[in-house]
Amino acid sequence: MTILEENPALAWPITAPVLDPAAVRRQFPIFGRNPGLVFLDTAASAQKPRAVIDGVAEFYRTDYANVHRGVYGLSARSTDRFEAARRTVARFINAQAGEVVFVRGATEGINLVAQTWGWDFLHPGDRVVVSELEHHSNIVPWQMLRQRLGIELVVAPIGPDGGLDLAAFKDLLTPRTRLVAMTHVANVTGGVVPVAEVVRLAHACGAKVLLDGCQAVPRLPVDVRALDCDFYVFSGHKCYGPTGIGVLYAKAALLDAMPPWQGGGDMIRTVTFAETTYQDGPQRFEAGTPDISGAIGLALALEFMEMLGRDAIRDHEAALTRYAEAILTGIAGVHLVGAGPERLGALSFLVDGIHPHDLATIFDQHDVAVRAGHHCAQPLMDRLGLAATARASFGVYSTEADVDRLADAIRAAQRLFGVTSH
Repeated sequence: MTILEENPALAWPITAPVLDPAAVRRQFPIFGRNPGLVFLDTAASAQKPRAVIDGVAEFYRTDYANVHRGVYGLSARSTDRFEAARRTVARFINAQAGEVVFVRGATEGINLVAQTWGWDFLHPGDRVVVSELEHHSNIVPWQMLRQRLGIELVVAPIGPDGGLDLAAFKDLLTPRTRLVAMTHVANVTGGVVPVAEVVRLAHACGAKVLLDGCQAVPRLPVDVRALDCDFYVFSGHKCYGPTGIGVLYAKAALLDAMPPWQGGGDMIRTVTFAETTYQDGPQRFEAGTPDISGAIGLALALEFMEMLGRDAIRDHEAALTRYAEAILTGIAGVHLVGAGPERLGALSFLVDGIHPHDLATIFDQHDVAVRAGHHCAQPLMDRLGLAATARASFGVYSTEADVDRLADAIRAAQRLFGVTSH
């Protein structure tokens, strides 16, 4: 039984196979308090539905206690809900509960892999392949490992269209390649990386694969078994859950082989001053009191997405992305950053004669919230020859009217800067 099934007051009926963003929007209290808000920064962090906000508050009111250590009923109930959240996450990505490690976010998940699996199984001269599309979180941990261990960090290029150059990527794979760490959906461009083919090619040369699913999980049905990836990470706050909680999926055999990386309570079996023995995974990687309410809130968010329908979410994001591409490319002086064959949920753009930071500031005067800057992807900006872009990104509450308001704000900025005759 899911958390929402156990607490029907938090749920609301969804019957239509097609997502109705206007109805969905009413489930997000922030739009009730800010009725004119056009929120197009979901790639940075998504707004939270009532089911998550009220569900976390309800947990604190009725069932809160520490987990895995109390012998009283309240602690047992809290533990049950925490572990139920793990099972919800596992079901959501088609994993086993024992393969789901709760972490603070995708960044911590990647660092965990780098500092445990990487430290034990990589050797000087081994190759880790990333791509030019990566967020800093999937670059810096490997650079730190390179500095400490002497591995080689190799970068797979993008092609002229902005998508991953698969042929060039394949050429980088050698017997020395031990890991491919790559985004599933690029946070800057919204480009969908053909990760199934990436995994196939990487495994063919004996390499493991880590996928960064921060922008994919909120937008696509993700099945880690079908993908056959070895590691998969995502952050809760980008898929309508709380901040400070995220997920590392790892195949069970890998988790069993990886040493712990942080020591403390709850990850041990026995401790003496002579030695310590450790729990099996995933508890071995969850030292200290975990983010209990965060895990429960994340499970509520994933159940909320399941109620909307994950295919319906994907179709909504795809339709809205196509609509935005058509509207923005129809405005003279607006240029989209290339995303490759498929773009989903986010697009970066430039406007002739106006710096992206100025654009975002002017948009804010029209109650339109977008992101401007390097989007934690400075190497990609260098590759594109850009200092910054403006980025619009969508969520289940986004509408075509939001895109129209964005277009109006662009035209207003162009008039203000005198770069158009509109």
